[in-house]
Amino acid sequence: MSVTSTAEQEQAPPPPPSSRSWSRAREDIVEGFRQRELWGHLGWQDIKQRYRRSVIGPLWITLSMAITAIGLGLLYSQLFGAHIQTFLPYITVGFIVWNFMSGCLLEGTDTFIGNEGLIKHLPAPLTVYALRTVWRLTLMFAHNLVVYVIVLAIFWSDLTGPYRITPVTGTLEPGIGLSILLAIPAFILLAINGGWVAILFGIISTRYRDIPPVINSLVSLIFFMTPIVWTTDILTATKIGGEGDGSWRILIAELNPLYHYVQILRAPLIGTEQNWHHWAVVGGLTVVGWAMAFVVMRNYRARVSYWV
Repeated sequence: MSVTSTAEQEQAPPPPPSSRSWSRAREDIVEGFRQRELWGHLGWQDIKQRYRRSVIGPLWITLSMAITAIGLGLLYSQLFGAHIQTFLPYITVGFIVWNFMSGCLLEGTDTFIGNEGLIKHLPAPLTVYALRTVWRLTLMFAHNLVVYVIVLAIFWSDLTGPYRITPVTGTLEPGIGLSILLAIPAFILLAINGGWVAILFGIISTRYRDIPPVINSLVSLIFFMTPIVWTTDILTATKIGGEGDGSWRILIAELNPLYHYVQILRAPLIGTEQNWHHWAVVGGLTVVGWAMAFVVMRNYRARVSYWV
């Protein structure tokens, strides 16, 4: 009896890992990326559902971006004394990138709350719903790129050679060249960051429902603190009154993490100078962000279905 029981114990499979384990969290993330057909289909359905009875459908995404970029481009170019042929592409790309990033933050907080029905009835990894959000925003980003292509075609001759966004005090930019190809890895890096943002803030928001309105308020504030409708040349200009050096004011932008995300994609698209410290900052934030998301997934993944 003792020999038989010992043999059965040796052949018995190991017990399943606890729901609060690193292996479960890793499996959820890995399996979520593998189920790209599921989150890809759900993302497409989100776009179709949003413009289901619309006459022009998803083109409203492109049209609204064009109206916003042209309106604010004309206004702020006059306020800052900038050339419209270089300032409009600057502000257009800034808005396109900002819409993607702010979407990851705002819609990321609603990732699991908005998928309550699926989470309770569909046995899928939580990462699927985060990737659904990122994929939906990627499709909207692709629609908005149409505006960039049109603006680029109109002002191509002004952007392919050295130029200044703002006259006199503006930095001389090299212009669009082969560096435009860096926009591809830049967007991939932004999308990877969108994944951990949706997971991290999505899980926190299911537990604390006050987080979404707080994030919404902060995003509105950070927009005006990020160089989207203004350039960093304003910060580095001579101190008001003509005395002193105002270069220390660049810290207003440099200490803003979203500024670095905007720059790694906007710089190659409009041919401004590449500063590689932006890539270093974004790379570091990517590692830290996914580490935080991994910890949250490990500790609270099993509770999301109850919190929603």
